[in-house]
Amino acid sequence: MSVALSDIDLVMTSAAQSKMAELFHEIDDNIEGVRVYAAPGGCSGISFGMTFADAIHANDGVREYDGYKVIVDDGTLDYIRGVEIDFVDRGDGQATFVFNNLPASGGGCGTCGSGGGASGGGCGSR
Repeated sequence: MSVALSDIDLVMTSAAQSKMAELFHEIDDNIEGVRVYAAPGGCSGISFGMTFADAIHANDGVREYDGYKVIVDDGTLDYIRGVEIDFVDRGDGQATFVFNNLPASGGGCGTCGSGGGASGGGCGSR
């Protein structure tokens, strides 16, 4: 049985809620919700994303909004608790969901073998 998520676990801004409702209005009925996930990001630590999901599993947390559900598995919830999902439309054809208040997950300073090139990476230890 899935667990209900709260504002402590995950927040969606009104812009994100509106855009998500619009997307769910356009998709087929076999989709259960949108799954928020965390994945290893190599040197940059954890990366986050979203994808449509056709199933809700026993270890998932679920947050119901008007017309759709947000699904987060228990492993991802540890990384995403307290995150705010927003939708930003810059007006130049670039519109995207963004994750705010992400926890500092570290990264791999010195683990990539990149040699600390001029492109940065956040280590600042040169």
